[in-house]
Amino acid sequence: MAGIDIGSYIRKQLEQLSFAPTTYDYGTVTSSADGVVEVRGLRDCRYGELLRFEDEAYGIVLHLDENCLRAAMLNGTPAVGSMCRGTGQSMQVPVGDALIGRIVDPVGRSLVGELPHNTAYRPIECDAPGIMARGKVNRALETGILALDAMIPIGRGQRELIIGDRQTGKTTIVTDIILNQRGKKMLCVYCAIGQKASSIAGMIETLEQSGALDYTVVVAATASDPAAMQYIAPYAACAIAEEFMYSGRDALVVYDDLSKHAVAYRTLSLLLHRPPGREAYPGDVFYLHSRLLERSAQLDEAHGGGSMTALPIVETTGGDISAYIPTNVISITDGQIYLESELFRAGVRPAVNVGLSVSRVGRSAQRKAMRAVAGTLRLELAQYRELAIFAQFGSDLDAATKAQLDAGTRLVELLKQKPQRPYALSEEIALLLSYTGRALAGIPAEQVQEFVRALLLQLQEESSVLLSAIQRAGQLTDGTKQRLTAAIEAFASTWKKT
Repeated sequence: MAGIDIGSYIRKQLEQLSFAPTTYDYGTVTSSADGVVEVRGLRDCRYGELLRFEDEAYGIVLHLDENCLRAAMLNGTPAVGSMCRGTGQSMQVPVGDALIGRIVDPVGRSLVGELPHNTAYRPIECDAPGIMARGKVNRALETGILALDAMIPIGRGQRELIIGDRQTGKTTIVTDIILNQRGKKMLCVYCAIGQKASSIAGMIETLEQSGALDYTVVVAATASDPAAMQYIAPYAACAIAEEFMYSGRDALVVYDDLSKHAVAYRTLSLLLHRPPGREAYPGDVFYLHSRLLERSAQLDEAHGGGSMTALPIVETTGGDISAYIPTNVISITDGQIYLESELFRAGVRPAVNVGLSVSRVGRSAQRKAMRAVAGTLRLELAQYRELAIFAQFGSDLDAATKAQLDAGTRLVELLKQKPQRPYALSEEIALLLSYTGRALAGIPAEQVQEFVRALLLQLQEESSVLLSAIQRAGQLTDGTKQRLTAAIEAFASTWKKT
């Protein structure tokens, strides 16, 4: 926020809190380097407590020893010998509807404009909902991406990992998912961790131009921010989304990405003199992400019925999903969407590897209309991938194999989708019916995308009532299916003649 530094901002927020008369212990900074300070003399500090230093500097206690404590600085660099005291408060961030449409940093400062003075606050760390407070994950989170909605459905309250190498379209997928939530009573929180400021600005511009910022909160911790700011960023975003969940609403939170979050925590841990483990990460790196992702839930009706869906992103190197951080997060989440570099380079966008992607919620989170037409799609695509590899080693293929390869090639083309063009549910149903009804048969693979654009345009003009009925009910009756299939086949026959 222009004109106000982080120290003045935090002091201003603390002044708004109601404190009982308290006697504070003061400590002395005995070491200060690389964003980490050692303090002696503070006897009653807790882990995670906010410390106040001279010159409006603040830090978070992350290590407690018998005779001293170590804190990660959120701003400033206290001099050795300077004084500090505990605030008695853990780190809190502003929450509520006042943040919708805002871009904030991990401590809750609005980077554009000012927040209202009566904004509510919530601690960034809190317990996850218990088992008895949770309900079934059986409501679909419609992504607008045909490959995901048909084969890897995501439910509201689920934790679905998006994993892949650098530059494979991970952020593009979550952007499209956020864009598709317009009008679906879903509030979104996008958390950028350790990214370039220019990349975050581009993401915000995309959301703003598409009108998605009207229901989205952006929490930004850039690569130039201190490691402590990057460390608290996802917890702050989770607290903001959690407030929506506990108020009975549906929230979607995206962590982009947890690989950089783990690196920031490793940096802090090494500076705090914690023993390094595998790949120099500390021993509690699993707990780092488990306590974050476990807070996502679908609450039962007795607890408001709200939900918080988490889409963490993890970046791999060389397609190695067996590395330390990827395997940790895979074991915590309810499934993963794996984006493959080879598919991306081959022009398959989104580059989803169906064989390594899974949703552990399964079809229980799919809309009935989608469930009726996408039953064998995943199996057919997996069989096509295997046949395509086999076909590379021989030229003598029987007619049935050639037909299966031709159909698979068209299916791959059908699943290709341009960025920032999410499909409505009715459009996805129509496209899948064009495949299962064999309307695509005979259309050259290179013309499938052109056929898809023309088909959707034709249906919106001539069969808008059918599409509206499917979109509204989320179901596909026999009569509706027959009429829609007939309309698709009629268009396909005209297309083939031309």
